[in-house]
Amino acid sequence: MWHLLRNALTLPSRRNRPGIRLPRPLPRTHLATISARLQHTSQPQAGIRLRDYQQECIQTVLEYLSKGHRRLGISLATGSGKTVIFTQLIDRVLPPGHEATQTLILVHRRELVEQAARHCMAAYPSKTVEIEMASSHASGLADITVASIQSIASGERIRKFDPRRFKLVLVDEAHHIVASQYLSVLEHFGLRHSGESLTALVGVSATFSRPDGLRLGTVIDHIVYHKDYVDMIGENWLSNVIFTTVESKADVSGVKTGMNGDFQTGALSRAVNTPGINDLTVRAWMARGAGRKSTLVFCVDLNHLSHLTGTFRHFGIDARFVTGDTPQTTRSKTLDAFKNGEFPVLLNCGVFTEGTDIPNIDCVLLARPTKSRNLLVQMIGRGMRLHPGKKDCHIIDMVASLQAGIVTTPTLFGLDPSEIVTDAAVSDMVSIRDRKEREAMREREAAGGQYVAPTSSSSNRVVTFTDYDSVYDLLEDTSGERHIRGISPLAWVEVGEDRYILSTQRGDFLTIEKEAGSFVVKYTQKLPPGARSRSPFMRPRQIASSDTLKHATGAADTFAQETFEWIFIATNQAWRKKPASESQLIFLNKLRDKSDQLTEDTITKGRAGDMITKIKHGAKGRFEQLSVKKRAVTRDVQKRAKVDELRTRERVQVGPLNDLTLPQYTAQDDALQSDQVAIQ
Repeated sequence: MWHLLRNALTLPSRRNRPGIRLPRPLPRTHLATISARLQHTSQPQAGIRLRDYQQECIQTVLEYLSKGHRRLGISLATGSGKTVIFTQLIDRVLPPGHEATQTLILVHRRELVEQAARHCMAAYPSKTVEIEMASSHASGLADITVASIQSIASGERIRKFDPRRFKLVLVDEAHHIVASQYLSVLEHFGLRHSGESLTALVGVSATFSRPDGLRLGTVIDHIVYHKDYVDMIGENWLSNVIFTTVESKADVSGVKTGMNGDFQTGALSRAVNTPGINDLTVRAWMARGAGRKSTLVFCVDLNHLSHLTGTFRHFGIDARFVTGDTPQTTRSKTLDAFKNGEFPVLLNCGVFTEGTDIPNIDCVLLARPTKSRNLLVQMIGRGMRLHPGKKDCHIIDMVASLQAGIVTTPTLFGLDPSEIVTDAAVSDMVSIRDRKEREAMREREAAGGQYVAPTSSSSNRVVTFTDYDSVYDLLEDTSGERHIRGISPLAWVEVGEDRYILSTQRGDFLTIEKEAGSFVVKYTQKLPPGARSRSPFMRPRQIASSDTLKHATGAADTFAQETFEWIFIATNQAWRKKPASESQLIFLNKLRDKSDQLTEDTITKGRAGDMITKIKHGAKGRFEQLSVKKRAVTRDVQKRAKVDELRTRERVQVGPLNDLTLPQYTAQDDALQSDQVAIQ
């Protein structure tokens, strides 16, 4: 055993590697620790039998590589055996040259480093396996290197890895891959941009999306395989799951959104970590989860964790916790005891969201609200692994005050976040969703029965518009800003349909605009004084694009915060609440009637700035377009009313003339008073 570990984890001898400057060897004490952890898996595994989807996934990757694609992504649910797929790919990916035979595995957590190393040693006992993490320094020459991204990207540690010698770079939890540390490592291996390297890059994740809107497509060219957790439950590869949501009434309406797109941790903890809500959380678990053997609880922060642990213990429940500060030996002992069923409740905050294998978990208590679908999937995924004697996993979701933006377990099935469910299985949730969709379709059909002026044609359509009697009315309308400022802390303004502007004091600006079905982010810089150009601006540069406004805004916000000064773009700055400046008032009052002039008492500096941005970026043109559209609709309604009046006059009915009452057609007046106008 010790001989095997020596071959696998220590450095090659200088005699065998002439001319190579080697890092210092692993400490013997650290090697002994790894030896103890790997002891039970160091023997070769005879004939690993792959699941059907694992074999299909590997084959798909190999097919894409054979066609010349080098940067690939795999989307697999938590518990699908991603590490098994990793290790099986190592021998099956062909070297692009006789020197390129090495493999690098990049992960971002200690537990994942050790897990990957164990699997590689078991699968390839004849290969050298080294670890690059903290005080463990690899040589850069091993067949397989497992590295923590924090370590390999620090200092000069990356330089010992010769890119020409690597055929494959594997990235676990690849939704992190556009973070700066990953990008620097990929740059070293020529994988930062497509077509620059023969090395293959394969990233695996259960949640291929980014809350900050940064495009994973800048690093991964193709998602070549996807298997959702719902499919895997249906095929019995993952444990069945039942859901219960509990409305905690926690008021998170004042909790702001952080840079990661989720609630700000400190403010969220203050909203959730109260005696009343903690008491309700434990009582909810006692009512629904007390019969479970192993419950994992997710808390907001350390304060929430300690108070909620105390509440569990107050009710006589043996609850323990693990944090990022827990010493490794203590953490291992606590986890082993939890896996052995020695206590029923384990609390954590941010420790077990990714990569932790505790298959005996049969209940997950979500004691923290979130806006992140990724985090929600990662948390409930902890309970989806199969385990002997485990029938299913019960997810208890403590839903806060129901509001737009919050993500709950029903959200994963396309249900409204406010949908309260009790002991609902996956099939139940899907059934609820289908019923909701059918009901929504009926509602849309019923809404389609609104009054439409009768015509001889059946091809009527409804146009919805808002009346603006002046440019100033348009400038005052803030309805377009409500949506984007609900998902961004920056001072975006709407200047057109699906078009938003974020401008700075020096004249540079960002644009989010819908083009061909996608939201495109562009950056436009102002030319320096004296530049010879008809336009005062440089050519716009595309920054990002996304299918959704939320992700496009996230990408734009990330770029803006790196490029612009925060004080000029954030909506929460004190200067925005001060009275408008004299120059702002002069600019805006040119558009107003002299009897209705703005003053510093009637408008703030921030609101005036938003209105000026609208004027500079097309508000006048938009007003003219809306005015033309309004006049056209009015003419069309008047014309149709005249035609219908003539038809009514030509109608002949049988009966006494003095008993006939001709109907009075008032569709024109109704239509002009309403926002909904039916036109041919």
